[in-house]
Amino acid sequence: MQAVAARLAPELPPQNFLTGEIERLPWDEASVDAVVCSAVLHFARDLAHFDRMIEEMWRVLAPDGMLFARLASNIGLESVVGPAGRRARLPDGSDRFVVDEAMLLERTERLGGRLLDPLKTTNVQQQRCMTTWCLNKNPTGRKS
Repeated sequence: MQAVAARLAPELPPQNFLTGEIERLPWDEASVDAVVCSAVLHFARDLAHFDRMIEEMWRVLAPDGMLFARLASNIGLESVVGPAGRRARLPDGSDRFVVDEAMLLERTERLGGRLLDPLKTTNVQQQRCMTTWCLNKNPTGRKS
């Protein structure tokens, strides 16, 4: 990753680019203004793992920060994929942890966040559904 960054943005110091486990992010509590998590959360092993990943992203997010997540859901494919909150075999042949609207709204509430935009789901030719979840870490909300 640092090699790509050095080629594309040589003026940025290499220490601006860190990698780490999503369950143990290498940043201090409340130290980042935005977290972008695209196509990662659906690799959760189970519901507990999914929740640990979300809690860790929320931990590093500063008050009034933004969490943007894009992840697999069963929204629009419920009859094919089955219930949310578990790993499921999708019509495209992949196994992914899937969420639904109720799960995301419940976690928004539990975190003390607020939706910055309504949930949006794209159905990819009946093969999988990807949902966008965009939250604000309300400074008066719960802090992890």
